[in-house]
Amino acid sequence: MQKTILLLKTLLLSTSQRNIFRYTTDQTKKKRIIAGLIGAFLLYGMIMAYGVLMCIGYGALGLTGSIPVMTALILSSLAFLFTLFKTNGYLFHFREYDMLMALPFSPGTVAVCKFFYMYLKSLPWYFSISIAMLIGYGYYAKPAVAVYLIWIILSLILPLIPMVIASFLGFLIAKISSGFRKTNLIQTILMMGLVIFGFSLRYIITSVMKNEQVEEIINLTAQTTDQAAEWYPPVRWFADAVGKPAVLPGLLLIGTSLILTLIVFCFVGRSYRQINSALMSHAANKNYRLKRQSQHSPAQAIAFKEYRRLVGSSAYMTNAAVGEVLTVLFGILTLLFGFERIVLTVTMDAPIDVTILQPAIPFLIYFFIGMVSTTACSFSLEGKNYWILQSLPVTKEEICQGKMLFNLYLTIPFMTFGILCMCISARVALINTLLYVILGTALCAFSTAWGAVCGIRFMRLDWENEIEVIKQGTAITLYLFPNMFACMILTVLMVILGMRIDHRMLTGIMTLIIAFFAWLSYRRALVLAKKL
Repeated sequence: MQKTILLLKTLLLSTSQRNIFRYTTDQTKKKRIIAGLIGAFLLYGMIMAYGVLMCIGYGALGLTGSIPVMTALILSSLAFLFTLFKTNGYLFHFREYDMLMALPFSPGTVAVCKFFYMYLKSLPWYFSISIAMLIGYGYYAKPAVAVYLIWIILSLILPLIPMVIASFLGFLIAKISSGFRKTNLIQTILMMGLVIFGFSLRYIITSVMKNEQVEEIINLTAQTTDQAAEWYPPVRWFADAVGKPAVLPGLLLIGTSLILTLIVFCFVGRSYRQINSALMSHAANKNYRLKRQSQHSPAQAIAFKEYRRLVGSSAYMTNAAVGEVLTVLFGILTLLFGFERIVLTVTMDAPIDVTILQPAIPFLIYFFIGMVSTTACSFSLEGKNYWILQSLPVTKEEICQGKMLFNLYLTIPFMTFGILCMCISARVALINTLLYVILGTALCAFSTAWGAVCGIRFMRLDWENEIEVIKQGTAITLYLFPNMFACMILTVLMVILGMRIDHRMLTGIMTLIIAFFAWLSYRRALVLAKKL
């Protein structure tokens, strides 16, 4: 345990933004760190406001007793999903692997250290949710003072079990894929399958509830939370320790979390070195033949390089291409079940005229496609090898254009496929379908250019783990949240305006507006690229 704490402390100090801010003389780095902190606190504030509002809703419905259960469910779900996406980058195939394994630590110690490092990096998200829900619960339940302390301590322990489960699943996926020659491809396919199952689980649960004819929201919520507490014991332990309050459930939660963590990572440690070696090795084709090479423009060459970077990293592909995979699945489901059936399922059979949603089709697909733009993290992913890219006989603007070109290659075909599937299912007129495809292309261009602006403006090359820029980077955060909020607002706006304005005219106007902002972002990206 002392070795784990020592190694963990060293990892935290070596990646501490506080240390960089304290000792660096580069004012640009200091400004980026300050901007990142401001953005993070804004996000935490939004999350806390959402949590408090959720508690107000529960309190107004007389479900104050269900707030601890809901808190435990939210924390456990987020911990599982966050860890599932980060496991490959934090536990396996990380850049400092050779350095860590050369130190006098066992593989199990390194694995446990990386796990707790991942836990501490995600802790601010969990803590902000916990404090927000505690505020709401305290307002309505008015518990004893000791309950506040118990709540805070147990909410810090609660994410451990789902994180261990997700890490073990990631370990199994890595172990299975390490037995194949195309390890990254197999690992990506397995991870994508798990992610898709997670997205569909919500509708499976909803269907089960409907079959049980639970119609009123109070009974549905109460039954759902009670069932969750029965299916997943840590939720019940947390709720009992806080609601009664009781000491034994809290001790069970703490003890089970620590024991399960030690057992799993003792097992993981046995194969840890073997799996990492397999994932970091590359196989060569025995029947390779040198063929005639074709000449391409610098932008196309950079785009092909970015493609190789994407398929060479399962963490990058899982996060950057998940929207495209969901688009294909959503399009196929729309063709199979019909646009109207999909809308009714999502809206819980609300009485709605589905034709008013037709102008919003490009934005519905963009909600998947625009989830992540490769340009928001591809500049930072160059890392300490960025000097190689700069030494090439290409201009910095061409590097930027090449990375944007790759994202267009990746997003436009999937955007077109999704729009065509929805338009065919919704029986949209041919001219409207064409206009929707043009609008979708403009949205892809905006996503690409805006991602490049964020990626260049907040480029970080001193990372030790690619997950830090793929999922946790300031550029990704500043790209994602304004983009997603704008997408939701414009979706609603298109539906409202579509009831008063001709759909073709509305689509044309929106296409011009999006194209204008895409052009502005493109020009800004090229200006920023000159300063790289």
